[in-house]
This record gives sequence, C-alpha cells and structure tokens, in this order.
Amino acid sequence: MGGYVGVTSGSPLALEPKLRRYPPFVRFWLASTVSDFGTYITSVALSVLILVTINGTALDQGLVNAARWAPYLLFGLVAGVWIDRLPRRTVLIGGDLGRGLILAGVALASAAGALSVPVLVILIFAFGTLALTSDAAHQSFLPQLVPRTLLTKANARLQQSDTVAQTTGGAVAGGLVTLVTAPFALLLDAASYFLSAAVLHTLERQSQAPVQSGQPLHRKVAEGLSWVYRHPHLTPLASSTHIWFIGSSILGTVLPAVILNELRLGAVGLGLVMGCSGIGAVIGTTLSTRLGNRWGTGRTIVIARVAQPVAIALVALAPIVAGGTRTGESYASPLQWTGDIWAAIALVGTGQLFFGAAMGVEGPLEMGYCQAVTPDGLIARMSATMRSVNRGMIVVGAPLGGLLATVAGAGTALWASVAVLLLASIVLLCSKFRSARIEDQQLTDDQALPGR
Repeated sequence: MGGYVGVTSGSPLALEPKLRRYPPFVRFWLASTVSDFGTYITSVALSVLILVTINGTALDQGLVNAARWAPYLLFGLVAGVWIDRLPRRTVLIGGDLGRGLILAGVALASAAGALSVPVLVILIFAFGTLALTSDAAHQSFLPQLVPRTLLTKANARLQQSDTVAQTTGGAVAGGLVTLVTAPFALLLDAASYFLSAAVLHTLERQSQAPVQSGQPLHRKVAEGLSWVYRHPHLTPLASSTHIWFIGSSILGTVLPAVILNELRLGAVGLGLVMGCSGIGAVIGTTLSTRLGNRWGTGRTIVIARVAQPVAIALVALAPIVAGGTRTGESYASPLQWTGDIWAAIALVGTGQLFFGAAMGVEGPLEMGYCQAVTPDGLIARMSATMRSVNRGMIVVGAPLGGLLATVAGAGTALWASVAVLLLASIVLLCSKFRSARIEDQQLTDDQALPGR
C-alpha cells in the first residue's frame, strides 16, 4: 500500500508517536473542530426553530431528526463503494460547501417566514445526504493521515475537539439564539462549514489512488456487509450499537421537547443541558486511551455502555421532580427558576454529564478498533455499513420518541429510551467483544484484502 499523505514509507515520522508531527492531520483536525462548533449551535437552533418559532410538536422534531438520518438508511451501503472510487479530500470539501449552502437556505427561509415542517424536512434530508458522503470519506481518509498505531489517539483528539465544541457550543448557542434568533445562529454554522472547506483545501491531494475495481456494485456492498457481520468482534459491537442508536434517538427527540415545551426553560436551558453532556464527553475522551490500555478495548467499551442507561434514568426522573409540565407558561429566565426547576435541571445535567462521559470513553476506542482491524480498501465500506444501519435506527427511533412523547407523555418516552439503552448494553456484555483488544487485532499496513 502507499504511504500516508505527507508521510513516506520508512520515514522517521512514521515512528513518531506525537500527532503534531503530522501536519496534514493537524489541518484535518482544525477543519473538523471548526465544523464541530457550528454543529452544536445548529442543534440548539433547529430545536428552537421547530418547537418555538414554527410551533411544532415533539413528533415534528422526530420527523426532522429522521429526515436528517434517512439518507444513511437509503444510500448508506452504496456510499461506501462510491467513496472508494473518488478522491476523499474532494468529497469532504464538497460536503462542507453543500451543507453550508443548505443551512444558509434554512436561515433565509425562516427569516422570510416561508419555513414549515415539510420544507425543513426536505432541506434537512439534503443536508443528511451530504453528511453521509462526508462521514464515509472522513473515516476512510484518517488512516491515510496517520499510522494505524496512532488511530486510537487520532480519533481521541478528534472526539475531544468535538466534545469541547459541544461543551461551549451548546452553552453559547442558548444565549446566541436568545439574543439574535435561531436563523442567524444557523448562518454562523453555515460559515463554519465554509471555513472548514477552506482548511481542507490546503491539504495535499491523496497519494493513494482511489480504489478501482471491476466488481459489480452488489458484490462490493456484500463484501462490506460480510466484513462487519461475520467478524467475531465487529458483529456483536455492530448489533449492540444498532440498538443503542434507537434509544439515543428517542432521547435526542424527547429531551428538547422536555426542556423547551414542558419545563419552559427556553434556549438558555437547552444550551446548559447540552453543555453538561459536552463537559462529560471532554472528561471521557481524555480518559479513553488510558482506560483502554488498562482494562482492554472491549471491556472498557462494555463498562461505558452499561453506565449509559443508568445516566439517562436520572434524566427521566427530572419531569417528576419538577412537579409536572408548565405548558402554556411563558419562558422563564434563569433568575425566575424555582427550586423544583433547579432540582430537575440538576438531575438532567448530572445524567447528561455521565452519559457524555461514557460516550466519550467508548467513542475513540470503538472507532480506532474498527479502523485498526479493517483493511484499507474496506474501511469506507465498513464505515458506511455500520453508519447506514446505525443512522437507519434513528429513522425508527426519532419518530417513535416523538410519538411516545405526544401520546403517552415525555416521561414515558424517556423511560423507553432507558430500556432500549439497557438492552444494547446487555447484548454487548453477553458477547465475545468483552475480550477484544486493539493490540491483538491490528492489521499491518501492508496486509491485503481477504481473499486477495
């Protein structure tokens, strides 16, 4: 195989454990960080746009969330094959530019009073389609920037910047949306995508030529499926993660509705809650590599996944502690929050803190393990396979969460999320993945595809 971008085979840099010695990765990290900050501003802004600006329901929130991830279900498996045939840097730049234009379109439509749930669903579906291609290229591009031995550390750095962005971006977004409205906040995210594209443009073109093959499309897709669902450790990990995404998407749909529509805390309250999750994630990603080395990759991920339903159980208790919903009341500023509201926020914040920490611990280890055990020519298809099914679960879970919250109440929907997350942890706990170690499973850089 060819060397890494900017790193020739046998170069002393290939043995250097410090990621800062790989300038292409540093710029790649910068581009991701810039985009991450805008993403968390948009998460708050879109929820406010749906639930407040256009007076939508939790079900509307679920439908928009589902539209965001539906492309993964529809096109995900093909995307991996397509990415293999294209320069990944070009795909990343195009994805950033396209998403920036779409968010700018959402902001302008909202400012003009022309935004509705159906229009938003269409625009967010297009946004998700571009995100799909960028995600597949992102994961398959990273192993070309650093050696495989540094993949876990590289993923940890990427996730750390993401979690720092979540911590500050969520809190800033709450105040920003309150001060300048949701549409203007979306314009800031659009600008972050444009800036990310500009940084990516400074990277050298890939030294490794895109994969070209005469295999039929269905055979290449089947090869990616076979790799994921026949691997002794990837199979249970994928199965557990698919279930996890249903529970997480229920939570992602219901929590904004609880904060905005039931507790009436406004964008500031939603931003604070998201900030707590980000703080936890910063802690988790900081400890991730150290815990993985001490306990082993599989055991650490299992422990983190078992902790997550416990954390969300605290969140599910919040509406009870708050003494019921406040539908119809005006949005209260933090100075007007009563004791029961502060107690509810403390529960939600603590739950989100521990949930974010657990995700922060498992994220870099999971990504590094999947990349390390997968041959270069299969990484895009492995990534697309897992992501398409995972995000397809959001298409199921997000509307389900909105429907449960609308019909049975937000409390019931939150407990449903806890139950599904618990099931995901049990599936992984009872599997062979507990013994997985990235050191035992890593492939060498010159290892060929199976059967070649």
